[in-house]
Amino acid sequence: MAAVPVVFNEAINLQQLGVPEASIKHGLTSMQSDKWIVCVEPSQVTLIDLQNNAQVTRRPIQAEAAIMNPTSNILALRSGTTLQVFNLDAKAKLKSHSMPEPLVYWKWTGPSNLALITASSVYHWSLEGDAAPTKVFDRHPSLGPNTQIINYHVSPDAKWCLLGGISAGAGGTVNGNMQLFSMEKKVSQPLQGHAGSFAKIKVAGREDPAQVLVFHEKKAESPQGEPPKLFVMEVGRDPSKGTPFRLPPTSIPVPADAVADFPVSLVIDGKNDVAFLLTKMGYCYMFDVHSGKTMYRAKVTQETVFCTCGQESTGAVFGITVRSGRVFRILLNGQALIPYITSTLRDNDLAIKVAGRLGLPGAENLYAAEFERLISAGQVQEAARLVAASGTALRTPATIARFQQIPAEPGAPQPVFQYFSTLLENGKLNEQESIELAKPVLQQGRPQLMEKWLKDDKLTCSEQLGDLIVSSDAGMALSVYLRANCHAKAVNCFVQRGEYDKIVPYTTSVGFKMDYSSMLSQLLFNNPQGALDLAKGLVNAEGGPLIDIQATAEAFLSSNRVQETTAFLLEALKDNKPEHAYLQTKLLEINLIGGAPQVADAIMQNGILTHYDRAHVGKLCERAGMWQRAAEHYTDIGDIKRVFKNSHQMNPEFVVTYFGKLNREQSLSLLKDMMSRGPQNMQVCVEVAKKYHDELGSEDLIGVFESNKATEGLYYYLGAIVNFSEDAFVHFKYIQASCMLGQFKEAERVCRDSNIYVPVEVKDYLKNAKLPDPRPLIHVCDRFDFVDELTDYLYLNSLLQYIEVYVTKVSPTKTPMVIGKLFDLGANEDFIKRILMAVGSACPVDEMVEIAETRNRLRLLQAWLEARVATGSTEPGTHNALGKIYITLNRDPKAFLTNNMFYDPKVLGPYCESLDPSLAFVAYKKGAGECDDELIAISHTHGLYRDLAKYLVERQDLELWAKVLNKGETEDGGEDPQRRQLIDQIVEWALPESTSADEVSCTVKAFMAADLPGELISLLERIILQGSDFSDNKNLQNLLILTAIRADTTRVAAYIDQLDNFDAKDIALICVSESHML
Repeated sequence: MAAVPVVFNEAINLQQLGVPEASIKHGLTSMQSDKWIVCVEPSQVTLIDLQNNAQVTRRPIQAEAAIMNPTSNILALRSGTTLQVFNLDAKAKLKSHSMPEPLVYWKWTGPSNLALITASSVYHWSLEGDAAPTKVFDRHPSLGPNTQIINYHVSPDAKWCLLGGISAGAGGTVNGNMQLFSMEKKVSQPLQGHAGSFAKIKVAGREDPAQVLVFHEKKAESPQGEPPKLFVMEVGRDPSKGTPFRLPPTSIPVPADAVADFPVSLVIDGKNDVAFLLTKMGYCYMFDVHSGKTMYRAKVTQETVFCTCGQESTGAVFGITVRSGRVFRILLNGQALIPYITSTLRDNDLAIKVAGRLGLPGAENLYAAEFERLISAGQVQEAARLVAASGTALRTPATIARFQQIPAEPGAPQPVFQYFSTLLENGKLNEQESIELAKPVLQQGRPQLMEKWLKDDKLTCSEQLGDLIVSSDAGMALSVYLRANCHAKAVNCFVQRGEYDKIVPYTTSVGFKMDYSSMLSQLLFNNPQGALDLAKGLVNAEGGPLIDIQATAEAFLSSNRVQETTAFLLEALKDNKPEHAYLQTKLLEINLIGGAPQVADAIMQNGILTHYDRAHVGKLCERAGMWQRAAEHYTDIGDIKRVFKNSHQMNPEFVVTYFGKLNREQSLSLLKDMMSRGPQNMQVCVEVAKKYHDELGSEDLIGVFESNKATEGLYYYLGAIVNFSEDAFVHFKYIQASCMLGQFKEAERVCRDSNIYVPVEVKDYLKNAKLPDPRPLIHVCDRFDFVDELTDYLYLNSLLQYIEVYVTKVSPTKTPMVIGKLFDLGANEDFIKRILMAVGSACPVDEMVEIAETRNRLRLLQAWLEARVATGSTEPGTHNALGKIYITLNRDPKAFLTNNMFYDPKVLGPYCESLDPSLAFVAYKKGAGECDDELIAISHTHGLYRDLAKYLVERQDLELWAKVLNKGETEDGGEDPQRRQLIDQIVEWALPESTSADEVSCTVKAFMAADLPGELISLLERIILQGSDFSDNKNLQNLLILTAIRADTTRVAAYIDQLDNFDAKDIALICVSESHML
C-alpha cells in the first residue's frame, strides 16, 4: 500500500491532563498558536504550555472566556462585557475595557491586536497605548443575529478582513456565510461558504508575491448533490502591476457519506503553499493553493473538531476534538506526496509542478520524459523552464550538453544561454552550470555579467570557476576563491592585489597553514610595503605571533628599511610587555641614531612603550638635541643639570611640570643652577617657584633668588604668593624687593594692607633705605603708631611735603602727635600753622590743645582755632582753647566769657583763677549752676562777696542759698566772717538793687530758712524803711513786724508807727497772745 501524503498523530489529550470534559468545547477552550492551549473551568483557568512538554498551570481566575496571545505570555480574559489583558511574565494588567454589548467571538489576529465580534459589529483592540477598541465594520445582514461566528482572519497586509459563521438551513442543513471587508475602501462583499483564510504565495513569472484569499464556497440554493468549490483569488494587488492572480473554482470531492458535512476551518500551510480543510465529521482535505487541486482527502477522526490552528515553523495543522480533548497534528508528508499524486491521483502535471516547487522526490522519470518531449518538439524555452522547475532532477552536465548541442535559430540567442537565463531567473546555478556559463561569457569579454551574478548570489563558486576568472579579474576571482574555500589561491589573489594586510586575518580565520618566512623574504626585496603589511598581520594573529619579532625586525633592518622596521615594531610591541624591553630600546635607538628623532619623540610622546632602557635612551636623546626627552629619562641630578643647561630651548611648561618629579633638594639645586646661567632662565624659574613654593619652602626659595642677586625674579615670585601667604618673612622680602626695584606703589600697597609683616623690622628697613618715596614708611608708622619716628625721619630728611601728605591724606587724627614732634624738633611755626590749616577740622582739638599747652605753644593755634569757629564749630575744646588764648592775651576776655556759649566753665574757670579771679567768677557764673561750688570758693578766696551776693539773688536757688547761709561758727565760737561779709553785701547792696519780686521773695525765704531773724530784720528794714519798689508790700511789712515780735520786741512799736500797710488786726492778736504779751 502506498504511503499517504500526510502524517497524522495525536499530540496530547486534554482530559488526561485534567481538563474536565465540559470545558472542552467552543468558547471555553482556545488555541491561538502552537504555544498555548487555554481552558476555562468553573473556578479556574488552565494553561497548557505546548513549548514546555505540555506543562499545566492552573490559575484561580473566574472568567467566561480566555485566550492567549500567539507570541507572548499575554492573557486576555472576558467576563460579561468586561475585558482585561494581563502580562503573565510581568504580573501586570495591561489594559481593560467594558464593551457596549456582549461578545459572540474573539480572536488574536496578531501579536498586538485583538479582534472583538459582537452581534452587530467587529472591533479591533490594539495593545499599544491606552486606546479603547475601535470599530472596524458592521456585520453584513447575511451574518445576522442567528449566525454563529466560528472564525475571523486578517490579511498579511492588514487591509482585508474575513468574518465567517454558520447558521441553520432548510432540511437540517448548515449554511455558511462569510463577509470580506476592505479596510481601504470600507466596503464588504458577502460570500457563501463555511471557511476561508489568507495566504501569501510566490507566483511563477512574477517578482512580487501574491496575497490570495482561499475559501470554500457552498451556496444554500445549490442543487442537491452539487459539490462545493474551492476559490483561490488574489486581493489587494495594485492594478498597475498587472492582472491579479485568480484560479477557476475547483470542485471539492465530497464522499457520499458526507453530503451533509460542512467545513469548520481552513488552515494554510504557508511553508508549502498547501491548504488544509477540516470538516465537522472529521474529514481532512489537502489542496494545492497554486492550482486549487485536491491532493488528498481522508477521514482523520470520528469526533467533531471545534478548534484548529497552524504551526508556522513546520506548516502542520493542530486540531482539538470536542469533549474528548484529543489534540491531533496533521503534517504534509513530502516524501510520499509525489508518488501519491502520480500513482493514486494520476496527475503527472500536478506532480511535476509540486515536485519542482517544493523540491520533492518522486518525479524524476516524469521530468525526464517531459524534457525529452519538449526538446524533440523544439520547445527550448519550455524545456528550460521544466528543468528550472524540476529541482535537481534534471540539472546535470548531460542536460547542459543537450542544450549546447542544439543549433541556434537565426536572430535568436543560443539555446544554452536561454537555458542558463531561465535558471538564473528561478534561482542559483550549481557548480557545473556556473562553470559552463562562465566560459562563453568571459570569452565574449563580459566580466561585468559575472560580477552581477556573483553579487546576486546566482553562481556556485568553485576553484575551477575562480581559475577561469583570475586571468580577467583577480578581485572577482578572489571573491570566488573565498566563497569556495580555496585558501591557497585566495592568498595568491591577496598577494596579486597587494592586500598583504588581509592575508593573516584570512588564513587565521579559516585555519589555513602556510610558510610565511619565505613569503616575507621574497617580499622584502620586491615589495617592502607588502612585506610590512604581511608582517603586521603575522604578528597580530590570534593565538600569538606567527613569526619571530626580533628576527623579522633584523631582517627589515638588514635591508636598511628603518621606516618599515619602525612601523613593524610599533605594531609588534603595542601590548607593551616587559619581555620586549630590548626591542623597545632598539626601536627608539634606530630612530634616534638613524636620523628620525621626531619619530622617536612621537613614540615617547604617546607613552605606549615603558620597558625600554631609560638611561640609554636618555643619552641618545641628549645627543640628538632632544633636551626635554633626555631630562624625562634622567634621574641623577648631575645628568639633569647638564641637560638643563639648555633649558632656554625647552618648553617653559615642560620645565615647570618637570620640577614636580624632583624631590626638594634636587629642585632647589637645579633651580639655583638655572639661575646662575643668566637672566634667560629667570622667567621659568619664577614660574617654578610660584608653583612649588609650598613644597620647596619660601625661605629657601628666597635664599636661592638672593644668592643669585635675582631681585627682579624674587619680586615676581613673591608678588604671586604674597597676597595668600601668612609668612611675615615673605611679606618683608616682597616689600624689600619692591623698594629695590622702585616699585614703590606695590611696597606701599603691602605696607598699607598686610597684617602679616613685623612692623619694627619693616619700619627699620624703610628708614635705613631712605627711599625717595616715603609712603610705604608712612603707612607702616601710621598703622603701628611710630608717628614720632616717622615725623622725625621726614623732618630730618627734608621730606616736609610728605608730613603734610600724611596728616592731610593718611591720618589727620594723628596731627597732634606730628605737631608735638615738630614742636620738639623746633620746626618753623609757619610750616606748623600751614599744616594745621590744611588739616582743618579733621584734627582732634582736645589732643592738639593739650600738646600745645604742655609745650607752651598754645598761642600758635589761634588762627587754626578761629578758623574752626568760623566754620561753625561748637566743640567745647575749640572754644576752651581759644578762650585761654584770649585770656592770656587779655583780648577782651570778659566779653568772650560772657557771650560765648560753647566753652566749658570748668575748664576756663580754673585757668582764669591764677590770672584774674573776676574772670574766673564770670566763667563759673556761665556754668548756670554747674560750677556753684567753684564760684563760692573763688568768691570767698578773693573777697568777691558783692558779685557772689548778686549771683545768689539772681539765681533764686534755695539750695544754693543754704550752702552760703548755713555756715557754722568759727572755732572760737565767733560768727563766720565770710558769711557776715556776704550777708552785708546782700542786705546793703544786692537785694535793694533788685527789682524782681521773685528775687526778693526767694532771698527772704532763704534768710528765714537759715534762721537769721536779726539779719532778716536788717534786710527787711533796708527794703521797706529805706525806700524801694517793695516798701508798701503788705506781706513784707507783716513779715517785718512778726520777725521783730519774735526776735526783737523793742522794735515792734516803732514799726507799727512807721508802717501803714500791714494786717493790724492779725498783728494785734499775735501781740496780745500769751506767748508774746505785748
